[in-house]
Amino acid sequence: MFDILLSSLGQLFTLHHLLYMVLGVLVGLVVGIIPGLGGIAGMALLLPFLYGMEPSVALGMLMGLVAVIPTGDTFASVLLGIPGSSASQATVIDGFSLAKRGQAARALSSAFLASMIGGLIGAAVLTGFILIARPVVLSFSSSELFMLTLLGLSMVAVLSGRDLLKGLAACGLGLLVGTIGMAPATGEFRLNFDIDYLYDGIPLVVIGLGIFALPEIIDLLVKRGAIAGEPARLGKGWRQGIKDVGQHRGLVARCAGIGSLLGTIPGLAGSVVDWMTYGHAVQSAKDKSQFGQGDIRGVIAPESANNACACGAMVPTLLFGVPGSGTAAVFLGGLLLLGLQPGVSMIETNLDLTYTIIWSLALANILGAALCLGLARPVASLTRVPFVILAPLITVLIMFAAFQATRSPGDLLALGAVGLLGVLFKQAGWSRPAFLIGFVLAPGAEAYFYQAVQFQGSDAFLRPGVLIIGALILAALLMPMLRPLWRKLRSVDPEEAAPESPKPPVPMGAIDLVLFVALVGTAIFGWFNLADLSLLGGLMPRLALAIMGIACLLEILRSLIHRPTWQRHPLGQQVVWLVGFFVLVGTILTLGFITTATLFCLAFLMIIARLKPWVTIGMSAGVAVFLVSMAKVLTLTYPSGLLDPWLFG
Repeated sequence: MFDILLSSLGQLFTLHHLLYMVLGVLVGLVVGIIPGLGGIAGMALLLPFLYGMEPSVALGMLMGLVAVIPTGDTFASVLLGIPGSSASQATVIDGFSLAKRGQAARALSSAFLASMIGGLIGAAVLTGFILIARPVVLSFSSSELFMLTLLGLSMVAVLSGRDLLKGLAACGLGLLVGTIGMAPATGEFRLNFDIDYLYDGIPLVVIGLGIFALPEIIDLLVKRGAIAGEPARLGKGWRQGIKDVGQHRGLVARCAGIGSLLGTIPGLAGSVVDWMTYGHAVQSAKDKSQFGQGDIRGVIAPESANNACACGAMVPTLLFGVPGSGTAAVFLGGLLLLGLQPGVSMIETNLDLTYTIIWSLALANILGAALCLGLARPVASLTRVPFVILAPLITVLIMFAAFQATRSPGDLLALGAVGLLGVLFKQAGWSRPAFLIGFVLAPGAEAYFYQAVQFQGSDAFLRPGVLIIGALILAALLMPMLRPLWRKLRSVDPEEAAPESPKPPVPMGAIDLVLFVALVGTAIFGWFNLADLSLLGGLMPRLALAIMGIACLLEILRSLIHRPTWQRHPLGQQVVWLVGFFVLVGTILTLGFITTATLFCLAFLMIIARLKPWVTIGMSAGVAVFLVSMAKVLTLTYPSGLLDPWLFG
């Protein structure tokens, strides 16, 4: 085993691997700078480029992105006071306070160094898990793997916070969308409505970009300003930030350990780890007076955990095929695109690639931290750029990536449809990661269930491992409900116990009502639509419909009992931008992809961004050159329309 570990290290330092890893690091840095996009959108952008690539090289690129995004999003958290992603919320509290006091450089340098150390510790923990868990994974059968996918689904309770039922409804919808296409056991087609595009299901790239990237772009366009309103100056303190990490090395090690271990639990996203380690820093500090006002420990603790958590999330992803986070869910799709099956094959026949992933994570953390330190000043200047300048370029890039999924015009229409759902979820506060995890786990859960029933029969679900995992699933689902009761039991004297603060009323808005009606209607319609399917062919979509419909009805009942407060969900401007997106897609199908993308950037930059003509023409020409170059490199045929054949041959 150790000879494989060393040989994979040699593979790491080949020229191709290093170049593609640096490319992944650079993409991750750019994605991390833009608030809200995060690892899911970045990973989805890279997936189309994996076709035909050598697996070890492609994994290096993906790991470069995975490692650097938790580092790159620190720029937005410290300089702008806006969480770069859900995993950097706690960093804002003290990081932005330090920036306002002229100590942004100190906060950034300590964050980058702590992130690098946390990533290295996380890679070491991942190595240890691979060595220890190998015999356990090899003993797992299809029934245990099926239960593990259910465990991943049960972690939606953690992702959803107070809105457990909404999270379950979103997860049920993700499961349903994941079952569109052919049933793996019977070959029956489900929920395709005689639309050719849906016979093979909706690609993961389209789902990831539509549910996350498109809503964030629209949200930033609605705000209409620079990525930052008044970005803070870097100031001085680079060396002091490095010294701070040395002085608090115990805190770094503890928080990295916490992040690594919690990251291995499917569904415990970075935001949970972020706040837990921040709370640990506060609780373990002798002097708590400066927290919230610019305490460097409030930056070091969550940043140490973020990168370690990203490494930890690879444990269930690689060993069991259960994504540990939303980013890991898209990474799982990348593995399948490369022809790699997570689980037994990753540690039995592809152990060298598994160690390549680990080495890549470690090296990418070092490269990412070094690049972030070196590029801090130009990146700080980039945050002053109005987002309307970047929006058309990012939109074209997202549409290009989505079209790579199946190279069908349906990819662009599906991107808009999923983007509409993402906007509604975002505005109403529904869990988008829950939807994505449901979508990703649906095919695996269905395949493992069929295999377990076929090879083991009814005894498949009486195995000790299955029963243990089943107990964990029940614990995950019941924990949010039992937590208030546990707090009451811990109070020895009810009269002396502090009075409980009243629970906040259940919020409800117009979008919630629209989603409830649409999902319940979909559940009823889908149930009758699946009536002609066999038991095995219709089992998973019926389960998804049941989860979605029952969760919606229970949430409606809860709202009627507790009298919700009406919450206004602004949607007018978002609808305008969404309509504009569909008009753009229609124009692409009419005139051609390259022509429309070039004219779109030209018009957007000139009319909305109001750039100078020569800048507008130069940027639009760059878009055209990029699309033409990619068509030749990837032997790609865009929707040609009426003008593309004449203008671009």
